[in-house]
Amino acid sequence: MMDLPVVDLAPYLEIAACSDPTAEEAARLRSMCAAVSASLRDTGALIVKDPRCTAQDNDRFLDMMERYFERSDEFKRLQERPQLHYQVGATPEGVEVPRSLVDEEMQEKIKKIPKEYQPATPSGPDPKWRYMWRVGPRPSNTRFKELNAEPVIPDGFPEWKETMDFWGSKMISAIEVVAEMAAIGFGLSKDAFTSLMNQGPHLLAPTGSDLKKHGSEGTVFAGFHYDLNFLTIHGRSRFPGLNIWVRSGQKMEVKVPLGCLLIQTGKQLEWLTGGECLAGMHEVVVTNRTLEAIERAHQENRSLWRVSSTLFGHIASDAILKPLGQFAEGALASSYPPMYAGEYVEQELSAINLKGKIGL
Repeated sequence: MMDLPVVDLAPYLEIAACSDPTAEEAARLRSMCAAVSASLRDTGALIVKDPRCTAQDNDRFLDMMERYFERSDEFKRLQERPQLHYQVGATPEGVEVPRSLVDEEMQEKIKKIPKEYQPATPSGPDPKWRYMWRVGPRPSNTRFKELNAEPVIPDGFPEWKETMDFWGSKMISAIEVVAEMAAIGFGLSKDAFTSLMNQGPHLLAPTGSDLKKHGSEGTVFAGFHYDLNFLTIHGRSRFPGLNIWVRSGQKMEVKVPLGCLLIQTGKQLEWLTGGECLAGMHEVVVTNRTLEAIERAHQENRSLWRVSSTLFGHIASDAILKPLGQFAEGALASSYPPMYAGEYVEQELSAINLKGKIGL
């Protein structure tokens, strides 16, 4: 069992705010940034502690989402927007199809993974709900209007917008700092990634899994997949179950310490680094540790909905995805041709939807 490194962002924030850091501070900053880029490259993940994102902030968000997911299916379906590819509002359980179920290339990839590290095999679509909420400003002019749709607010939750925007903006702030640190660590300009994130279609996308209904060991809530965005960030869930695959092919169960956040690499970062960072493969499965957490929640009379406070940080839809700086000279650069980020996202969504319809 290996643990992911925990990076405290406070020293970076302090040194970065200095107009004239000492040589010692500058060296320390470079060393922290190198640790961030190395972890993203080697494991596809990183745990961060951000003094601006507290455990209390995460709890407030989780409390509201538990109350929402506990409402009836009929109520939640009022927030469903299938005509917008579920990119805003509620996605009911049984809609999201795990890529590993329909993508032959991924199935081949799974076969090559040693038996002890192979992912769980889902029996069908994911048995989890999701809620999509746009965070941050959107461009007034864009070629990709559908990816920048208006938000959906459920009735009976007066605090909804403020809670979603508050937690969402805090997690984007953490992603931006990690993106700056990674850029410096990779020898790029500090704003190489963050400048491309400006007005991106960032999505706060918490999932809700009903452990009363789907709480048996081995249940797959999110089948083996990668994320199509730039960086994904999660607050700590009240129920464990996330497995990731590091670059070496090893499978790891992720433990996020209290008050920390988990960052994972997405496909857009893979594109911008010409394959130096690979999009991290992961799954969410009911494990023995999940069962222990269910038992504790039972005893304490707490909600048995597993909520993930997930945010997908995106490159702006109208920005061009292509390997940056020295990555443009890399051996695999030609596998990542220039394209609009919005075009790439649409391709990925239609690939999943189309293959899903054929495969099921």
